[in-house]
Amino acid sequence: MTRLGEYLQARSTNKSEVARKTGLSKPRVSELTINSTAKLRVEELYLIALAIGVKPGELLEYVCEGVKLVDRK
Repeated sequence: MTRLGEYLQARSTNKSEVARKTGLSKPRVSELTINSTAKLRVEELYLIALAIGVKPGELLEYVCEGVKLVDRK
C-alpha cells in the first residue's frame, strides 16, 4: 500500500467517492493507493485533498514523508 493509500485508509475514505468527486477513474485511484511505483501527479494530489477536505500541503507532507535531498558534495 502507498502512503496515499495509508492516509485514505486511516481516514476511512471511500475510494469510489474520491473518484467520483475528483473525476479520476476508479482504477486510477486504486492504482495510486496500492501500487508503490505509480506516479502521483500534483493535480491528482490537489483534487484528492479537496475531495477529502484536507489542505493539499498536509496531504503532500504525509505522502512525501521521508523524501530527502541528495547531498552531492
